[in-house]
Amino acid sequence: MNISLQNVNNVSAVLTVQIEKADYQEKVDKALKTVRQRVNMPGFRKGMVPMSLVKKQFGTSVKVEEIDKLMQEKVSAYIEENKVDMLGAPLPKVNNANFDTDENFEFSFDIALAPQFTVDLSNNDTVDYYDIEVTDEMVEQQVKMYAQRNGQYEKVEDYQDNDMMKGLLAELDENGNTKEGGLQVEGAVMMPTYMKNDDQKAIFNGAKVNTVLVFNPSVAFDNNEAELASLLKVKKEEVAAYTGNFSFQIEEITRMMPAELNQELFDQVLGEGAAHSEEEFRGKLKENIARQYTADSDYKFLVDLRNYVTAKIGKLEFADDLMKRIMLENNKDKGEEFVTSNYDKSIEELTWHLIKEKLVKANDIKVEQADIAEMAKEATRAQFAQYGMINVPDELLDNYSKEMLKKRESVEALVNRVVEAKLSDALKTQVSLNHKSISVEDFNKMFQD
Repeated sequence: MNISLQNVNNVSAVLTVQIEKADYQEKVDKALKTVRQRVNMPGFRKGMVPMSLVKKQFGTSVKVEEIDKLMQEKVSAYIEENKVDMLGAPLPKVNNANFDTDENFEFSFDIALAPQFTVDLSNNDTVDYYDIEVTDEMVEQQVKMYAQRNGQYEKVEDYQDNDMMKGLLAELDENGNTKEGGLQVEGAVMMPTYMKNDDQKAIFNGAKVNTVLVFNPSVAFDNNEAELASLLKVKKEEVAAYTGNFSFQIEEITRMMPAELNQELFDQVLGEGAAHSEEEFRGKLKENIARQYTADSDYKFLVDLRNYVTAKIGKLEFADDLMKRIMLENNKDKGEEFVTSNYDKSIEELTWHLIKEKLVKANDIKVEQADIAEMAKEATRAQFAQYGMINVPDELLDNYSKEMLKKRESVEALVNRVVEAKLSDALKTQVSLNHKSISVEDFNKMFQD
């Protein structure tokens, strides 16, 4: 068996495979013996069909199968051993082989080769790096959130925004009297703050316990079936029957009182002993916010680095006709129109993929299982942080991250995040960073644009 590769140009080649009878005959004979053991044919016991009949019926198909398996195995080995930098899979050329009569065969494949280029980065290369500003307002928002989250409800005598009310809700007739046989809800709970109508909401301003107010729930909640059904304790389809006024006798008003900024709160939020004063508490919160934004800054750095390096290297040469054939082969269900409209974008992504591969190799970046596990914990920690949970026990993080690692798509995403994190760390030390301080609002706008 002989395999050869002939370059057509810098980005394409033809791979030729010559197969002789001696290369495959032993495998074909062995496969036919296996077929004979299984085949059922009228007039013969299983496994006793004459080999001549087995060859007549199955010889060609077995021959094709064994030659194909042999060719795939040897071609893959050749490409690996000779380090052929190939894009996609080999594309078979049309051949006129007759498997019924021919004993020796020659097959040819078109090969798309990766373009050759170098990526050289040094401190002469300057890339923007955006440092997102952590303002006192951000820290204050966090402080208020944690104080509110760890606060307690207390009973009060008069209503303010965000207070919760409990009382007797009673349907009124057209004269403003309690409707005979009308709907009544004992212990009805509502928060006027969430009413959609400002005029109805204003009715409750400064209201006191044991007073009776008149309002229209349908108007107040803008006919929202879900909210009205919950308040009136009726089915959604019954809500339309209650469009008039109701009285509300206030029995109780409760207000969420924020927790004091004391050691108990510091320990609950940050962990025991992490902060011993309000100043330290605010400082730690500022550090946590900054750490969360670092990942965003690193992501933007890689985006900008991609644009910089791609422009520096210039347009790479690809075997466009072959690449379109490969793309069509991978998207048979979408057709040539899909390939035509998406080809340029696909090449753009492929270009960055090739550049990224070289950068990863040049910086000897490897992904270990421990890296993936740690990234899973970091991703889980970030999810909890979005809900204001900073001091999450390691045991809980481990449990959530282990569930994440059970999903293949999650593992692939985590591997990519590990590679990008390591690549970002490595490249930040190689190029010159043009640090730019920016507000989180302006930073987000760059992605919107």
